[in-house]
Amino acid sequence: MSSASSADASTRVATVYEVDFLGFSYGFQPGRNPDMALDAFHAAIMSQRVNWVLDADMRNFFDSVDHEWLAHRIADPRILRLIKLWLRAGVLESGEKQETDRGTPQGAGISPLLANIFLHYILDLRIHQWRGRRAGGRVVAVRYADDFVMDFESKADAQEMLLALKARLASFGLMLHEGKTRVIEFGALRPSRVSGAASGDPRPPPSSASPTTAGGPGTAGLS
Repeated sequence: MSSASSADASTRVATVYEVDFLGFSYGFQPGRNPDMALDAFHAAIMSQRVNWVLDADMRNFFDSVDHEWLAHRIADPRILRLIKLWLRAGVLESGEKQETDRGTPQGAGISPLLANIFLHYILDLRIHQWRGRRAGGRVVAVRYADDFVMDFESKADAQEMLLALKARLASFGLMLHEGKTRVIEFGALRPSRVSGAASGDPRPPPSSASPTTAGGPGTAGLS
């Protein structure tokens, strides 16, 4: 497929699917950029009563997208044919093409869009559902490609979401990066900061609790 036809097909796919993406998804979409994602996160922590942040990163995401599952989510046969052509392009390892049933094609303009479609279904919709059905307090999400942060009013919600995400992603062969994923106390209106400011000391009180990381055991209801 030529680069021109590839770009045209990518635009057609984007027209179909980008109208479905949720508002907290900012990666690789027309009119959206990393600065907007940062602005959304900053607005949440400065103006809303969120006290805990789940900062998450997926390990080797672009190499782990399940081709078969992605194809099952696409109903239009013309678009599906184009996407299958891209997925069959394989990946490059040490300069050699390797056939694979996972991952998005390296260097292809369609690759970020396919990743967004995949994450829309396996992650964004489930976060939105969990937030409405299980959260005990305010929850704000911001995603840029495979990096995402969530702000929580409740520490219990943040910890439950972390466990739920681990279980949900594992069902699709994905993992959170243990060294880059954690739950931390953070937010301009968190009680410890507000009480400290009222007493003339803006610093939060010391805590013996360490951040919760992706390595903790357990599962909870996002899967």
